Amino acid sequence: MRVQAVTEINLSINEGDFVSIMGPSGSGKSTFMHILGCLDRPTSGTYLLQGTDVSKCPDIKLADIRNRLIGFVFQTYNLLPHANALKNVELPLLYKNGSFPKYAAQEALAAVRMQSRMHHKPNQLSGGQQQRVAIARALVNNPSIILADEPTGNLDSKTGEDILAIFQKLNAEGKTIILVTHERTVAEHTDRIIHFADGSIVNDEVVRNPRTANSISLD
Repeated sequence: MRVQAVTEINLSINEGDFVSIMGPSGSGKSTFMHILGCLDRPTSGTYLLQGTDVSKCPDIKLADIRNRLIGFVFQTYNLLPHANALKNVELPLLYKNGSFPKYAAQEALAAVRMQSRMHHKPNQLSGGQQQRVAIARALVNNPSIILADEPTGNLDSKTGEDILAIFQKLNAEGKTIILVTHERTVAEHTDRIIHFADGSIVNDEVVRNPRTANSISLD
């Protein structure tokens, strides 16, 4: 039996947008994010990313697009346990053609105020600190788009505010950010909420007065 994870999606996200994706489990959010991140390709239709129809690109081209244009942040951080923060952030640079500046990873860590912890391993960091390292890793190649899948899901509310403050700052600097969340209060920190159900978009809502994240413990 053929199952359609997402169907009849017609959506535009502009450069510099800050968008959240909401919906119950099984609604198609993850599949949609995988397509946006060029991890999966649609079986039909067109996906234009900065003017390129990536749905028709070969795998090697998709890998290059992911490395250049997209930064990923996950709920479970996905850090290498035996590598320190600096080495974790440097990892995407190893897949980049040519040399890279040695200070790039340090600058990315400084952007999330983790430079003082760069030589700490994940088990020496709190959950919020690990997520900040994961955000630095997503930033190190200077992508134009950040995809964040439940980035505050494993964090307490105060630490979650810290992470949302970072995303709001990055968005103010011009990054396009697309964030999956189950929490309405998290989604209200973005400018637009797209609601999924049964593989389709059921509502596309503009947030008139987005919440401002109050950073509490970043310093």
